[in-house]
Amino acid sequence: MFADFKFTNPDMFWLLLVIPLLLIWSYVRRNRMTSNIKVSNSKDFTIAAKSWKVKLMWLPILFRMLALALLITILAEPRSSTVKKDVVTEGIDIVLSLDVSGSMLAEDFKPNRLEASKKTAIGFIDDRPNDRLGVVVFAGESFTQCPLTIDHDVLKNIISKLETGKLKGGTAIGMGLATAVSRLKDSKAKSKVAILLTDGVNNTGIVTPETAAEIAEKFKIRCYTVGVGTNGTAPVPVQHPLHGKIYQQQEVKIDEDLLKDIAERTGGKYFRATDNKSLEAVYKEIDKLEKTKIDETSFEQFAEEYMPFAIGAGILLLMELLLNFMIFRKIP
Repeated sequence: MFADFKFTNPDMFWLLLVIPLLLIWSYVRRNRMTSNIKVSNSKDFTIAAKSWKVKLMWLPILFRMLALALLITILAEPRSSTVKKDVVTEGIDIVLSLDVSGSMLAEDFKPNRLEASKKTAIGFIDDRPNDRLGVVVFAGESFTQCPLTIDHDVLKNIISKLETGKLKGGTAIGMGLATAVSRLKDSKAKSKVAILLTDGVNNTGIVTPETAAEIAEKFKIRCYTVGVGTNGTAPVPVQHPLHGKIYQQQEVKIDEDLLKDIAERTGGKYFRATDNKSLEAVYKEIDKLEKTKIDETSFEQFAEEYMPFAIGAGILLLMELLLNFMIFRKIP
């Protein structure tokens, strides 16, 4: 809702040109009405200070001209218009399924894969204000961290606190996808989307990725899969009994064929992210592919706004009358 102020008949403002003419006429008329007094010596008059009445004699005519300007403004028909919008959104239900296995601590992303994934996920949520979103985490097992919600502040807070080591070890891609599908299958939204992010190969879990993909396809859930990891090897921090934290170079293994198959079977798309910048680009691409439908109906209401100008003009004319009859009263 917003207000717009405008004048219906702005040509009336040309009448404002009359005001300078009236001021000139008033000045000439006042000079013509000035009386002359003959005195023997005018020296005392030249040194005498002018009284405050003399200094303020221009006030009545000023008030009259200002009142005239306000009356001309009223003739221009001021009014405000308020536009109200009825917005109907057709939101999309989206579940983010994030890998939190130990390999997500690899530092080929800055500061590591998990922190980079959390940051980009939060940015993605900020760009989807009209959608319900949820979060599933998985390693050797899966867990619903937050069900579908429109309370994005709560969701972002939960994502910011995600850590590795809370779930059983391993990478259960099938379980991560199956849990996301279970959160979306009963959704009434016309578009249901699962975004699966992992950096490894499925090596555990009671539900295979192929089975989870079949279930997603049955419930018309579109799956976008994201493989996270550089090409070649990546430094992974490990705890050494003598030297504390040290780094080992580990080969990056992502089952891209599996992730592509999941995406193609469900009508989604597979992405590969090798650094922070490309990961951000992945989420931006998904954001473009999944646009929320917004139907907007607007209508305009008008209100006449002459009253403040009329009151102002009345006050100025009243002040002119009071000054003329009480302070600047003329003697016949």
